[in-house]
This record gives sequence, structure tokens and C-alpha cells, in this order.
Amino acid sequence: MNIQNLDQILEKYAGLIVKVGLNLQPGQRLFIWVDQLEIAPLVRQVVKKAYQGGSSLVSVLWNDEELTKIRFTHAPRDSFEEFASWQTDARINCIRQGDAHMRIGGGDPDLLKGQNPELIKTATKIYAQHAKPVYEEIGKNTVQWLMVCPPTKAWASLVFPKLSQEEAVNNLWEAVIQACRLNEPAPEVFWKEYLDVLEIRSKYLTRRSYKTITFKGRGTDLRVGLPEGHIWLGGWDKTPSGVKFIANIPTEEVFTLPHRDKVEGTVRATKPLSYEGNLIENFQLTFSKGKVIDFSAEKGEDTLRNLLETDPTARLLGEVALVPHGSPISQQNLVFLNTLYDENASNHLALGNAYRFNLERGTEMSESEFTQAGGNESLIHVDFMFGSGEMNVDGILPNGNAEPIMRAGEWAFDV
Repeated sequence: MNIQNLDQILEKYAGLIVKVGLNLQPGQRLFIWVDQLEIAPLVRQVVKKAYQGGSSLVSVLWNDEELTKIRFTHAPRDSFEEFASWQTDARINCIRQGDAHMRIGGGDPDLLKGQNPELIKTATKIYAQHAKPVYEEIGKNTVQWLMVCPPTKAWASLVFPKLSQEEAVNNLWEAVIQACRLNEPAPEVFWKEYLDVLEIRSKYLTRRSYKTITFKGRGTDLRVGLPEGHIWLGGWDKTPSGVKFIANIPTEEVFTLPHRDKVEGTVRATKPLSYEGNLIENFQLTFSKGKVIDFSAEKGEDTLRNLLETDPTARLLGEVALVPHGSPISQQNLVFLNTLYDENASNHLALGNAYRFNLERGTEMSESEFTQAGGNESLIHVDFMFGSGEMNVDGILPNGNAEPIMRAGEWAFDV
């Protein structure tokens, strides 16, 4: 990418974020959580586009991930249960008053490499406990919400370790531009049309009312039971008042919730997972009655163990998602080391919390009712990728008949 064009790219990116991703409504307020100071140029463009679109107030909460690293290096070892609750209080208050909500960040996957895993586990759990009300509202689509990840220097250098930092950042921008379709003449028009197609595909899968989905390929032999009344979603999300938005840019997936007690078999990840500043690589999980009963990883096994021990339901699944191997992100043949992009290159599962909007009347249920219906409640929701160009996926109908959903990683049905 010609770095001289960056301002134009950022303006196009911001327009897509505000007009399609958030679909910000005239007069609506916007809350932005920023993970790195270096992405301030994009944040400023988003704020500008929001005000130009009629937003009455844009609030920005700035973070600097280097401060997180400093804490783990120098803070007292007995201080990691401390938490600045005003941060999550601010987020939940904004959501409850109807403000659109977004997070912008392209974090360093190796940020906490070499740090004490027990301290990371403690800090992660404390954050999850405080942030639970935020993610409960997000899980109901109470307001428009969105996650985007622009390139950062540390992230780019890890993806392209043999290049200079400037070259690495340029290369990662090129990859992000393709993934987010910012190279389209009119990205906003493209995404609106593409989201309609994803929505049609998800509605088809919902109508099929599969009892079970089976996955076979590259170290994976897995049966994922689906609860009665499950809903496949993809493309557009909607608030209770009917405002359309996209939760992620980019997005290639259609997804639903598994039955928390009906997952059997083994799944092997096909891409690394970046979790809490550490990489987990070449890992495998074995399920019985919905729960992970065995696991292994060539790298980051302690991090994986801590993830699974976050709470009693972290070993259960909360999401199953289908992504064709031929997606533009997959075809770049690049491991982004960032879940937002990597999950849109591959079929994936999520450990932990399920989204209530993936179940009929799920947003109206009590926690016990949701659990009884097959939904999982957890402090975490962590996606990991296991799809490949070798994977076959079948849907098992209530009468026991099987029909193909994917063959060799591609859709086996037309819509």
C-alpha cells in the first residue's frame, strides 16, 4: 500500500464503520473503546463521520496496551484482583441509555508473552466478572455494537516478522483492505448487498431445523447438537427496535448456538489462537456430554488451561459458525493472529457464553430457563478456528436423515 493514501483509506474505513457497521441513527450517541493510542487517526475519522451523520455526542475511552504490560511487569504480585470498575460502569451506562457501542483495537498477540500465567488468569477473570453486564446487553443486541481491528506496529511485525516495521504495517494494511473490501469502489454498497446474501443463507439453515451438525476433517471428528428453536444468523444483526447493524467488520460467517450438553468428539484447531497476550498453537480439544474432558497444545498449553478454568462453564461451547474456505480472507493464505480476521477465514467454535439472540425467545428467558433450553452462560466467549479446505459438514434432520452443508470446505447448497 502507498502510505500516502492512508488518509483516504481511513476516511473510507470510517464511513463504512459509521454508516453500515454501526448504522448510527441521527441524534444517537456513540461510545468508543480504544485499545491503542497509535490508532488515533482512525478514531478521529470515526468521530468526524459520526458527528457528520447527526450523532449528538461521541465519547471515547482511551487505553494503551503498553500500560497493561507495565502492570504485569512491575505491579505488586498480590494486586491483580484490583479493578477500575468505572471503566465497565461507563460502558454499561452508555448501552442502557441507548448509545451505540464500539471497540477499536489491533492488539499485540504477544503482549504478555513470558508473564506469569496465574496473574493473567486472575486479571482476566476479574475483568470478565466486571464486564459481564456489558456482554449480557451485547448478547441481547440491546444497541448497535461493533468490533474493528486496524493494523498496529506490534501486530504487523508479528504477522510479518521478516519485514521492516514499515513494510510489515503496509502489508498488513493491504490484507485488511482486502478483508474489509475497502478496495471496492463503493464498500458501503458492496457490504449491504453481501450482508443480504449471508442473511438469506442463515435463514435457510434455520428453516432446516437440524438436530445435529457433524464435522469431519484434518484431526476433527465432532458432533455438535443444536437446541430446539435455535436460530442461525449471518449478515445483518438487529436491535429490538429493528435497527440493522454489523457486529464485526469484516464478517463472512453464519452462526448459531450449540446445545451446551450435546457436543461429542474431538476438534483440532487449524489456526493459532491469540488469547490475553499469548498464542495457543496446534491445540486439540475432546468433548463428552458437551464438556471439554481433555486438551493439549504444542504451544501455550498453560494459557489454554487457564482459559478453560475461567469458570465452571468455560469448558462448554457457546457458538458454532460456518465460513467457506473460499472466503476472501481465507484465500489470502495469511494467519492474521487476530481472531476477528482468522475466524472469518474458517469454521469456528466458541468456548463459553452463548448469544441469547440465537435462540427463540432467548432474550426473554431467565438464566435458568436459557440453560435448561441448552444455552450456555459463562464469563468468556472465545472463538477458535478449526475449518479447512478438507472439511465436510453434514446436518442431521430430526428424522435422522443427513444432508450435506459443506463439502471440501465449501457450501454444498445454493440459496
